[in-house]
Amino acid sequence: MANDWAAFGSDLHLELRGTRLRAGLRDALREAVRSGRLEAGTRLPSSRSLAVDLGMARNTVADAYAELVAEGWLTARQGSGTRVARRAAPRPPAPSLPKLSASPEQGRPPSPPSGAGRTAALVHNLQSGTPDLASFPRADWLKAYRRALTDAPNEAFGYGDPRGRPELRTALAEYLARARGVHARPERIVICAGFVHGLRLIGEVLRARGVRDVAVESYGLWLHDDLLRRAGLGTPALGFDERGTRTEELAGLDGCGAVLMTAAHQYPLGGALPPDRRAAAVDWAHASGGFVLEDDYDGEFRYDRQPVGALQGLDPDRVVYFGTASKSMAPGLRLAWMVLPQELAQEVATARGAVDRTSSVPDQLAFAEFLRSGAYDRHVRAMRLRYRRRRDQLVAAVAAHSPETRVSGIAAGLHAVLALPPGTEQATLRAAAWRGLAVQGLDRFRRPTVPPTLDGLVVGYATPPDSGWQGALRALCGVLP
Repeated sequence: MANDWAAFGSDLHLELRGTRLRAGLRDALREAVRSGRLEAGTRLPSSRSLAVDLGMARNTVADAYAELVAEGWLTARQGSGTRVARRAAPRPPAPSLPKLSASPEQGRPPSPPSGAGRTAALVHNLQSGTPDLASFPRADWLKAYRRALTDAPNEAFGYGDPRGRPELRTALAEYLARARGVHARPERIVICAGFVHGLRLIGEVLRARGVRDVAVESYGLWLHDDLLRRAGLGTPALGFDERGTRTEELAGLDGCGAVLMTAAHQYPLGGALPPDRRAAAVDWAHASGGFVLEDDYDGEFRYDRQPVGALQGLDPDRVVYFGTASKSMAPGLRLAWMVLPQELAQEVATARGAVDRTSSVPDQLAFAEFLRSGAYDRHVRAMRLRYRRRRDQLVAAVAAHSPETRVSGIAAGLHAVLALPPGTEQATLRAAAWRGLAVQGLDRFRRPTVPPTLDGLVVGYATPPDSGWQGALRALCGVLP
């Protein structure tokens, strides 16, 4: 398990190639700066923090940093850390994608399981989709809020730009480029009140453009389907197998203008979309003029794997990137963002302004300060350690009580999937209800056109407060076959 000091530092997404660690790290950093993804002045993680993230020796990172400082790509100064150097050359445009060869809001509306009868009062909540709300960083958020309000210009409290405050869009552009590999410019970012709000805006824009269908994954949230259908869009479901969503099926969908995906960590089944299928989705969008709608709902949380970069990095002109603070901090903040292709940015901003103009300005300013100060990175890293401990405890408890139960989707995110014997899902949910345990079955997330071939539980291990975690684990193990 990682040491506690690993909780303090900033995230940096890098894709390393080759077997020579120092050269691979040096080349990846140089390319991130050269391409403009890491802008001048961006502060990089400490060598110790980055070494832990990448699973390499600290000296390897320190040597790579030193070489890039000597070459003029980075600067290092006592007390200021290592930063991207300011260079005279103008920022190049994002490269166009070369043609690649392709080889209560969760699930359906709740209904009691068949024959459920009387149930106990809710005692333990293991439903997915919510972080540990008791761990919201109140003191640090209050500090950021006070500083932001003190420094805010008077004009900030007017109606403002429907895209959102420039302070937040600028801070997000730097953070997303550094931590998630997103090619983001402030003018292409629109702040919205949650992912659902952003998806509604995109749905309206796509329908106005003449799009008929938006493809969806076999398993996901009924609410998203319902929202798209309300916008007048069809939602055909793509196939799913042991490697994830079958994106090669997009080429056979006539009239489909977009696809909604959770590529970095499929919801709720878990797992990252493999590279060839990521390429197939982007290739389809590039060839057809369609768009990939990427829901990066919990991209900050990964445990046993290298970070999976955002799909948007493959083609910023064909991918709409959605991010949110709902999982990393709290859904009550109602803060989310879209990074849009150039041809959609103004249309979405206009649609945003026609609905409610802008999100809460004080909250936007506070979140911008939270990002700039490094408090957000520190909070995410601390929660990553907390959730990893819970994940490990869940896996150990299930293995001890029900060794035949397979636990999957655990390399990242805030939930796990527990496979059940065929035909036992409803009986297990009834047993959970009798024990006062709220947990979701996989069938709740299945699209209506997808045959019911999987039985399992979706367990949100981030949801309970610390005081209720062990009791929730015992209740869960008590209902497993």
